[in-house]
Amino acid sequence: MKALVLAAGKGERLRPLTLHTPKPLLEVRGRRLIEHHLEKLAACGVRDVVVNTSWLAEQFAPTLGDGSRWNLRIVYSFEGAEPLETGGGILNALPLLGDAPFLLVNGDVYTDIDFATLPPAPEGVAHLVMIDNPAHNPAGDFVLRDDGLLDGDATHPRLTYSGVGVFDPALFARWRDTLGPMPHPGCVPRFRLAPLLRAAMRSGRVRGEQFRGAWTDVGTPERLEALRRSL
Repeated sequence: MKALVLAAGKGERLRPLTLHTPKPLLEVRGRRLIEHHLEKLAACGVRDVVVNTSWLAEQFAPTLGDGSRWNLRIVYSFEGAEPLETGGGILNALPLLGDAPFLLVNGDVYTDIDFATLPPAPEGVAHLVMIDNPAHNPAGDFVLRDDGLLDGDATHPRLTYSGVGVFDPALFARWRDTLGPMPHPGCVPRFRLAPLLRAAMRSGRVRGEQFRGAWTDVGTPERLEALRRSL
């Protein structure tokens, strides 16, 4: 299985820390956030990793290299000067990922999720790791039903998507049907992943699991400092 690490965002809520350093390259426990993911991906048998980049993209390759220090092969998916959001970023990276299911990890989270426990392929088009709602997302994202299916339309009780999951490229096969006409045909559009997931949930093609271990979205200086203190 290949993996995609999302690392293109500007990290605007983390400024001034991210004015000169991309969020995934901030350090926790003596290593950069993205390095924790790379170590775990290598440990569970992943060998090919795509890292999508935009903001301060020029820092990633000199910092991470080709991945050989982790026994990985890293390639970079550059989105241009403006990040394409989660959906657009994945769509832009699909030519590097191929046709098989891939593991997706947000580069700005810290977690002890064991990637080896995730299914090698989703039953449908996506398998999402869900967590209890953190303080910054009290309403949650999706409902995890007793049968393992995720529901994007139900309201209570919702859980929060952790930013970790296994995806089939088929989720993006008919993205225009969900998003409608794009203003610049021929270009990869800028869009969020959630609308595609909700559309697939309506046809019962997205499943999930609940994770109760360590997880932090390093989205603000305060959350980053709290994470560093806790570790």
